[in-house]
Amino acid sequence: MLDDGHDIDAGDAAWRRRGGDVPDQSLIAAAVLGDRQAFEAIVMRYGPDMYRFTRNLLSDSGAAEEVVQDAFVAAWKGLENFRGASSLRTWLFSLVSHKVVDHRRRRAISPAEDWVFERADHDPSGDPERQAASSGFMAALDAALSELPYRQRSAWLLREVEGMTHVEIGQIMSMSPGAVRGQLQRARTTLSARMSTWR
Repeated sequence: MLDDGHDIDAGDAAWRRRGGDVPDQSLIAAAVLGDRQAFEAIVMRYGPDMYRFTRNLLSDSGAAEEVVQDAFVAAWKGLENFRGASSLRTWLFSLVSHKVVDHRRRRAISPAEDWVFERADHDPSGDPERQAASSGFMAALDAALSELPYRQRSAWLLREVEGMTHVEIGQIMSMSPGAVRGQLQRARTTLSARMSTWR
């Protein structure tokens, strides 16, 4: 049963089974019509990346969850206004980026945690020396990232962790691609200097 009292029919169950195979535009069209299962498929598809990005910026898992949830509430309310000028992923990251800024205005940002991003793969060799070196590198990178100005850190995370283009980052951060390049160049120069002992 959905929150609005309607029974979940076979079509709704199909979203859960096929959510990964359904194109964004189909999910958007269904969600705009009120299909909560289609919107849940969007959340499942993009939520983990949005959470990782937000947690890296805020260094607070509880705040990151709250911000991502706020972004998805805004997406649910504003999905009918999404015109496809950018990809759905870029639009969602734009929403969460604005929610991060709102959160930072309300609260002082805490120092970065001892991690940069959740690693997609782990060292299968289990070599303790290699893992210790990797852990030391990540701690040094975390510390260097925490000292970057917000816009540089945000641009760097979107490019290097989320793999976005300069145009996509510009759409998310309301900057021109040239300004994004400038932010990335400054971030890379600072990080390169800070990480020089790891070369």
